Amino acid sequence: MSAERPTFAERPMSAERAAFAERPMFAERMVEAVERTGPLCAGIDPSHELLAAWGLPDDVVGLRAFALGCIEAFAGAVPVVKPQVAFFERHGAAGMKVLEELIAEAGRAGLLVVGDAKRGDIATTVAAYADAWLGGESPLAVDAVTALPYMGLGSLQPLVDTARRYGRGVVVVVRGSNPEGRPLQEASTVGGASVEDTLLEGVARWNEEEPGPLGSVGVVVGATLAPSGFSLSQLKGIVLAPGVGAQGAGPAQVARLFAGCPPGTVLPSSSRSVLACGPDPTALRNAAVQARDAMAEVLR
Repeated sequence: MSAERPTFAERPMSAERAAFAERPMFAERMVEAVERTGPLCAGIDPSHELLAAWGLPDDVVGLRAFALGCIEAFAGAVPVVKPQVAFFERHGAAGMKVLEELIAEAGRAGLLVVGDAKRGDIATTVAAYADAWLGGESPLAVDAVTALPYMGLGSLQPLVDTARRYGRGVVVVVRGSNPEGRPLQEASTVGGASVEDTLLEGVARWNEEEPGPLGSVGVVVGATLAPSGFSLSQLKGIVLAPGVGAQGAGPAQVARLFAGCPPGTVLPSSSRSVLACGPDPTALRNAAVQARDAMAEVLR
């Protein structure tokens, strides 16, 4: 049996991959992008329903038109886009090829990309996910990828290691905006703290290991929720905040939940309420700008 292939994080660093070490880390790039543009992450969710609403076929042709139409509309209007990977996966290999094209086009348009893949497993499987979504030589490599911690936060270590090596990020789903997840996230651990607060503390410890003002590990915290027991101002990481728009979170909730977080570190996320304004690129862009400016007003 051949020796197990090492992950990108374990291999000797080639000259090509060493170049990644010279660029700012994901969190720094995101803060700079928010300062330039304003705080909004625009979701790219080509569901069957949205494709139909845009007058597009539910196939790879429609998928590509939707994805690239979003990039055209959002470039320069928002700092970050978040393609939901499942809507590309459902079209098989051809759909994933469209996702690769979207990632490349977003980069050329100056947009950061958070791949909403929500990966999570153990050992070599997580290392393979790290290679795919954060490795320097992968066509799917994004600026940051979402991850699920419920196999144990430590199981995500290969993602964190690879993110650190390539100046990318991991965004851990800790306090989701979906009601189905709340009983698990709010449950008490043996030590008495809630699961979500324990995870937030673990992410903060990871970020404390890094020398800069912000670390490579961010979190997902739903904008529709009440404040957590753990102070998000102590996270030393990026906060992705879904739930703005269609799920009901408005500026007042965002201001209350994220009070005290460093400027540029909170990224409200909106998908359906903005995408419903397509396919006209001007209307789509205007919707994103309106949501962005409303969030900027309360997050100053």
